[in-house]
Amino acid sequence: MKPRRIVALSAFIAAGLPGSAALHGQAAAPSGQFEGSVDIGDTAQRGSVARDAASATYRITAGGANIWGGKDAFHFLWARRPAGDLHVAADIAFVGTGGDPHRKAGVMIRENLTPGSRYADVMIHGDGLAALQYRDEQDGPTRQIVSNVKAPRGIRLEREGDYVFFSLRGADGLWHHAGGNFRIALGQAYVGLAVSAHDNKASETAVFSNVALTVPVLAHVPDTGYPAKVESTLETMQVTGEQSRTVVRHFAGKIEAPNWTRDGGSLVYNSNGRIYRIPATGGEPVAIDTGRHVKNNNDHGLSPDGTQLIISDQIEPDNLSRIHVLPLSGSGAPREVVSHADARSYWHGWSPDGKTIAYVYVHTKNGTYDIRSRPLAGGPDRMLITGPGTDDGPEYSPDGRYLYFNSTRSGAMQLWRANGADGTNPERITHDDAYRDWFPHLSPDGKWIAFVSFGLDVAVGDHPPNRDVLLRIMPTDRSAPPRVLTRLFGGQGTINVPSWSPDGKSIAFVSYRLVR
Repeated sequence: MKPRRIVALSAFIAAGLPGSAALHGQAAAPSGQFEGSVDIGDTAQRGSVARDAASATYRITAGGANIWGGKDAFHFLWARRPAGDLHVAADIAFVGTGGDPHRKAGVMIRENLTPGSRYADVMIHGDGLAALQYRDEQDGPTRQIVSNVKAPRGIRLEREGDYVFFSLRGADGLWHHAGGNFRIALGQAYVGLAVSAHDNKASETAVFSNVALTVPVLAHVPDTGYPAKVESTLETMQVTGEQSRTVVRHFAGKIEAPNWTRDGGSLVYNSNGRIYRIPATGGEPVAIDTGRHVKNNNDHGLSPDGTQLIISDQIEPDNLSRIHVLPLSGSGAPREVVSHADARSYWHGWSPDGKTIAYVYVHTKNGTYDIRSRPLAGGPDRMLITGPGTDDGPEYSPDGRYLYFNSTRSGAMQLWRANGADGTNPERITHDDAYRDWFPHLSPDGKWIAFVSFGLDVAVGDHPPNRDVLLRIMPTDRSAPPRVLTRLFGGQGTINVPSWSPDGKSIAFVSYRLVR
């Protein structure tokens, strides 16, 4: 692939944009590469901008309560820019050591100049926290992706297509992708530098240097499916409240399918055929010993008591996936529990009493996907879910009463549930044919189902990588329809296996970024 290069924008849109009438007072005169500046929202302290032409720096002073929630209050130095790919970067230093630890300074792309505008930004807080923030509906809530790196030297907001990403400049002076992404279409927009005091009775000052508004030239990726090279971000996300996403670790290559350990302290994932364990707060991953079984796919998980690891491995010459069990601490000789000469076997569910597993049986001759169970103490399979089309992703409810799965039996890929003991009485639980719903995961208390939804650009029985997907959640009693947790670039590998935190407050998943 061609290396990435950057070229400068040479022009801006002369026409006004929506929201330009919402300026609080008259916009300031042009400053450097920007057209003006303005206080947005409720700002008791008037903001100001001073540009040092010799050093090409901008000194911005601002009041305002915050850039957060449904309405922002801050000072904004802006230029108008057309739709299309755009990177906005700056090195940032606060003036003074006092003030609120959540004061913010950063770079922003904003749809309009109203307090509740849709936007995306990258902010450095007074305490060093760095995060990509976004509001994807006018006057709606603000969400964020928190970096695992604090106090970076510089920040860069990267709009590429309908996605925003971010990078951080480290002490080495180089840009490093921070991980995570969000899908938000921002067309022609106001672009610039923003400061908020996080205290409307006070004002704060930040100095911006090495400011750059550039258009990236990105190499074309002809096939974004399995052949494409990607970077990966292991993330956790709160499912209630602010629904913040947190970067656990960013990887230069591909990882998939995180499980959460029962003590809440670690995440388990697969990469390049190996299984790894990493602290849930970030750190260095450590490979789990699986003996000669080093061609593991993304269908792995933990026993209900948290002591055992189950893997689906394809190390044999026939490349068929077989299921093995071993201690979570590792073993050189995992115990084989499912093997078929005419089918691929993929683990997905473990009964709450720890005695039975549910798995997907993919026949090598006709390609059908059925769901079977098998007692771990030994004995024959029990056919649970069968029929034309694809049945996949089985997972037991925490009480064992139901088996949840995804199926094309209605003509669309939707979520279903059946009796956990024998697979009888299947009933459909999602009904929006505008989505392909995959991999239902039950919260520890059994009250919620988290799952991934593809669009109709995906074949009805497929779940490919590197697509526009949603993570959604719904109550198991179906008292409310599914709601969107977040929109990201993901798919296969994002959330294939059980990944709820043991306290039921968060999920773990993987997002991706094309290498180009």
